[in-house]
Formats: sequence, C-alpha cells, structure tokens
Amino acid sequence: MLTRRIIPCLDVKDGKVVKGVQFKNHKIVGSIVDLAKKYSIEGADELVFYDISASTEGKTVKKEWVSKISDVINIPFCVAGGIKSVGDAREILNLGADKVSINTPALENPNLINQLSKEFGSQCVVIGMDIKTIDKQNYLFAKTGNESTAHSTGITALDWIETVQDLGAGEIVINSMNKDGMRNGYDIELLNKLSTVCTLPMIASGGAGNKEDFVNVFKETSVDGALAASIFHSGEYTISHIKSSLKNKKINIRI
Repeated sequence: MLTRRIIPCLDVKDGKVVKGVQFKNHKIVGSIVDLAKKYSIEGADELVFYDISASTEGKTVKKEWVSKISDVINIPFCVAGGIKSVGDAREILNLGADKVSINTPALENPNLINQLSKEFGSQCVVIGMDIKTIDKQNYLFAKTGNESTAHSTGITALDWIETVQDLGAGEIVINSMNKDGMRNGYDIELLNKLSTVCTLPMIASGGAGNKEDFVNVFKETSVDGALAASIFHSGEYTISHIKSSLKNKKINIRI
C-alpha cells in the first residue's frame, strides 16, 4: 500500500522564510533553520526549500543555509532555486540535500534533466511545475518567484509531464498557482487530469487550509505526497494534527 508523505514547503528570500498568496505579496514568517528543525521534530516526512529569488535574478540558491539545515534535521530535504548545471546540483547535494528541484532552468534547458539524472540518479531530480489554469488550459509558468518576472511559457502541463518523464525526472511537484495560499483545498481536478499521463511520483501543492484538505487529496487522487506552507507556518495546525486525521481516515502514512 502506498505510504503518503506530508511535506512542509519553505519559500526562502534574502535568508528568511516567506509566504505569499498566489505568488504575490510575500511576508516574512520565520528563520530557515528554526522552522526546518521545528518541522523535522514534528514529524515531517521531507522538507522542500525554494529560493524564490534565485531564478528571477539569474542567480543560484545561496549555499550557506543548505549545510546549516543538514546539521539540524534528520529527514530528507530538497532544494530549488536557479540550479542550472550539474555543478550547481553537485554542490547542493554535497552540502547535505537529498534532492534538487528545477523549474525555470528545466524549461529553458530541458536537457538539464537528462544530465542530472545520468549524473546523480533520477531519484535526486524533482521537477517543479508552477501551473496556472487559464480558459480551461493548464499552462506552465516560469520565473514565478517575483510577480514582475512570472510569465507563461505557452507549454501545457500534460505535454511537459510527458517530456520530463522521457528525460529522466524522478518526481514531479504539481503547484497550482490558482490555489496557492488560498487555503481552500488542493486542485483535485488538475491533479486527476495530470495523473492520466504521469507515471512518476506526484506531489500535490497549493491550497491546503485544513485537515480535511489533506484527507480529500489522498482519498480523491493518486498523489504520493502533499506539500503545504501557510497551514504550518501559521501554527494553526501541526504535522502531527494532520497525520492523526489521516490515520483516523485509514490513509497509510508514516508515523
């Protein structure tokens, strides 16, 4: 039976964790290291860190905080932010990260997926997909860390999933831009539509606002994990609250 994962997401900007709504109006919510340690202790299965300003500014994720995270947690973590080469990825993995996630760099250079997969194994290569639904079409957006640089690539999510699978990706994060920060539930329709072509582990992202949202996404879709930010950063729910609710609904999770 599939064991579902609960994954707190930490958006990083200028050395602090921030959170916005629909990728806008980001506000500081805490310390990278302190929140990483907190979520690890609470029972997170993994953590994901997005340096949201890296790609928009043509930079790579700042390395100094990656090793600090590795020192204080004992669970897998993934790092994203302007990773444009095998060398960039190697440096981050050597500092303790278990996976790297690429979004804009992959859209700009799809062969990077193949290069990373061959060098480190597909299990290390996560594809972040920032998707906005416009007139019933699901388009990939790039450089989403800043509202002034975010733009549609014109590539549909279904086409991109098939491409990254062929190139050797190991996992996909489906982030609904329409749902991001809204706390009104995951985009079940989008996830089910994309699962018709996706053969890789898929992580749902965008929209978690309460315990039932996690129950619903696991009951109504085939996703392997659920990623969330606001619900945890606000302190309204802990990871143990979410896991207890899932266990009560007979959903298979790590305790």
